[in-house]
Amino acid sequence: MEIVIDEHAIRLLRRGSFSDDETRLIVAALKITNDLERIGDLAVNLAERVISLREMQGAQVPEELAPMASAVRAMVSKSLGALIFRNVEMATQVLESDDVVDQYRDRIFEYLLQHMTKEPTLVSPGLQFILATRHLERIADHATNIAEDIIFWVRGLDVRHGRALTVLPDQTGQTDSSSRGDSIITENSHALHSQVTTDCETERV
Repeated sequence: MEIVIDEHAIRLLRRGSFSDDETRLIVAALKITNDLERIGDLAVNLAERVISLREMQGAQVPEELAPMASAVRAMVSKSLGALIFRNVEMATQVLESDDVVDQYRDRIFEYLLQHMTKEPTLVSPGLQFILATRHLERIADHATNIAEDIIFWVRGLDVRHGRALTVLPDQTGQTDSSSRGDSIITENSHALHSQVTTDCETERV
């Protein structure tokens, strides 16, 4: 599926004569398909960790692993919803959730390392839980990438790598789903990083 989408996007680019919005959509689609493919791979890796843990006796599931998994699932769901409905507010919520997942990861790692140090028999299952936690974190990272690309597509703003400092209301005057309600978008911080990036029509580098 990823290859089919990539080939279709390349054929479209060869034809040329697209509006800025259409060009951003094609570029975003190329990147989003890669992130979706990686999420699929990580889901397989996560399933392998579950199979390994089922064969280990005495494996104690970290208390915060379940809420972390729920947070990651919500991020993936919202990023896909934002893609389908061109909903920038939903994409922004995904970006805000990334730090929460990182906090879960840190606390789970700390918990596992403490128990593995005290009880050598917990090392093997502990390592599997560490890998599972890492897989969940990476899935969240890819969901964040998708959300960033949706914001680029809909608003023409690059919010990668912390290039977002203030929150602005939608000023496009559009009435589609991306501006429904109190839709908000983080402002591109190009002005604060002009010595690093050059300005462009869509503020994307």
